[in-house]
Amino acid sequence: MKSHIDAQAAFLNDMSKSLFASFQQMCDLNIQLVQTMLEETTLASKQVLSADRQSELLSAAASRAQPTADKLRAYQQHIARLAADAQVELARVAEQHVQNTSRTARALADEVARDATEQTERGLRAQEETARQFTDPFARGGNGAAQPQGASRQHMPPGGQPAAGQGGQQRSATTH
Repeated sequence: MKSHIDAQAAFLNDMSKSLFASFQQMCDLNIQLVQTMLEETTLASKQVLSADRQSELLSAAASRAQPTADKLRAYQQHIARLAADAQVELARVAEQHVQNTSRTARALADEVARDATEQTERGLRAQEETARQFTDPFARGGNGAAQPQGASRQHMPPGGQPAAGQGGQQRSATTH
């Protein structure tokens, strides 16, 4: 039982570490995106505020749209890569622990089955011994215990006369 619990704890610990590392990478990526977007917004704001004509204002806004879209696309690719890496890492951790966890679970199940079988056998033996002790006083004849009905008059029919095939035919043959 202890080895199975230790194997489960090691598995859960490694899975937690892997998930936490993936979560940390995702948070770092989000922080990086926010910093980049703030820098882009600050730069775009400076250009908009420094524009003298309306055409300069529109060209400044248009010039910032493409780099922002590229950065968002790169962010999506990073997220997809992080998700794939996290999945690979979780699969690696699971593969590393599955054999040991399965082995300890099998050993635990075998131990439980063996204990259950032993308990059942002990219970059956105890029941058989109790039944034997309960019926023994009636089966013994030499110690004053009651004998089963019909044990002393086994060869005599009711009325105390021997059966016709035993001693009665011999007497009739000798008297005639």
